[in-house]
Amino acid sequence: MNKELEHSFVEQLQKHQNIVHKVCRLYTNNTDAHNDLFQEITIQLWRAYPKFRGDSKFSTWMYRVGLNTAITLYRKSKRRINTQEFDAVEFKIKAEEYDDTEEQQLKLLYKAVHQLNDIEKALVFLYLEDKDYREISETLGISEVNARVKMNRVKKKLKTILNP
Repeated sequence: MNKELEHSFVEQLQKHQNIVHKVCRLYTNNTDAHNDLFQEITIQLWRAYPKFRGDSKFSTWMYRVGLNTAITLYRKSKRRINTQEFDAVEFKIKAEEYDDTEEQQLKLLYKAVHQLNDIEKALVFLYLEDKDYREISETLGISEVNARVKMNRVKKKLKTILNP
């Protein structure tokens, strides 16, 4: 590959690497798994980058490659090993004025999201990233109407999980 292409890829990856970290957080339960998935997604992005035509925004393409990689590895890992729950180990700063309400709410949300199937997780992730249904449908390769219908079903499912 030429240096210009390599430079462009590294620049785009650095600019949007939080997307990959968010995908990793959604599909992993510990730091090692997160780092492994980050590396795998980066490799897949690099392999696919020469074929990136620019028909969509780089970030949309990155979501798609990242989610597809995570879902593929997630499905394979479900056949092999169970990972340790992330909140089995808690790291908290001891401070009297520390309010962990938001942290607890996030833990509840992630616990609920981990109960969803892989497509539902991706939908929630993109929705929480403030992506419109057009971009969600492009990223997941489904119709915009299908994305709306699935999202409404996921919202109801999450309400049931969070408020039994």
